Parts: sequence; structure tokens; C-alpha cells
Amino acid sequence: MRTFFGVILGALLVYLAGFLIFLARMPVQPANPHADAIVALTGGHARLDTAVALLERGAGQRLLISGVDMETEKETLGRIAEGGPRFACCADVGYVAEDTHGNAEETADWAHAHNFKSLIIVTARYHMPRALREFAEVMPGIVFTAYPVENGSVDMASWWKHRDTAVLLQREYIKYLGSLAMTAIS
Repeated sequence: MRTFFGVILGALLVYLAGFLIFLARMPVQPANPHADAIVALTGGHARLDTAVALLERGAGQRLLISGVDMETEKETLGRIAEGGPRFACCADVGYVAEDTHGNAEETADWAHAHNFKSLIIVTARYHMPRALREFAEVMPGIVFTAYPVENGSVDMASWWKHRDTAVLLQREYIKYLGSLAMTAIS
């Protein structure tokens, strides 16, 4: 019985250590990112607003907004994010993706069609490790720049004080581990 509890305790400690490393390695926004193009993963106004602002500043030639609901038109997204002339000419809307792996596949097709070799990825900070993992798996040879955005309801600085944030981060860590496992199998 002692061995059983020792194994359980060891597994919990490994899990906890991995989770803390996962949190410690969360990327931060680079000062002046530049790449061939920008990709925004849907999931909140902060992601869209940030990606459109990057496009309008010239951080990339084009923007893909991946995983958009079929009912949402490009013009609506432009109004929401206050897109300017670069948005009108150079933003593309992807309707195929339904999850992070789908975002990576949709982006791979788009990047290949435009011959892009470097991408700025815009998503929530807590989502970035898994997104980068999925993108790297689907698009070897492409250079990715992480441009994480903070979700106003997620307090990364003191996550342990907020039950909902702790649960969200645990869920994302488990999904990240699942992504690692899936790419190791394939």
C-alpha cells in the first residue's frame, strides 16, 4: 500500500512541477514584431483588436482571422476591430477551423497559398503554448512569433487566488499535455 501511495504522490509532484514550468514559460509580447503575416485565433475581442492593430501598423503583409463563425462577415469583424485600409485589402477570414488543431491546418493552407515563411500568432497568453505546438507540428520550417494577449477575466499574476483562473489554466495544461502526446504518437 505504501508503494501505491508513493507512486500516486510522485505522479502528482511531476504533474505539479510540469504545470509550474508551463506557467513560467508563458510567452510575453515582443516589442516590435514583424513577420510575413499575422494570424489571429478567434476567442475574444482582445485577440482580434490586437491582430488588426498589428496589421494596420505594418507588422505583416496580411492577416488571417482563423476559426470565424460562418455567420460573421469580414465587414462585421472590421467594424468591431476598427480596421482601416490595410484590413480592407489584406485581411482574410477563415471559416473552417473549429479547434486549435484546425486553426493550424487552416493557417497552413493559407500560408502555403501565399508563400509565407514567418507568422505572428495572436491568441490568449494561456493558450499560446498549445497553439505554437500545434502550429509547429503542422508547419515545420515556418518561423513563429508569439504575440500573446491578456484576457481581462484571467489574472495570470495571481492565478492561484482565483478558482476560475486556476481551473482554466489546469484545463489548458491538460490540453497541452494531450497535444504533446498526440504529436509524439504521430
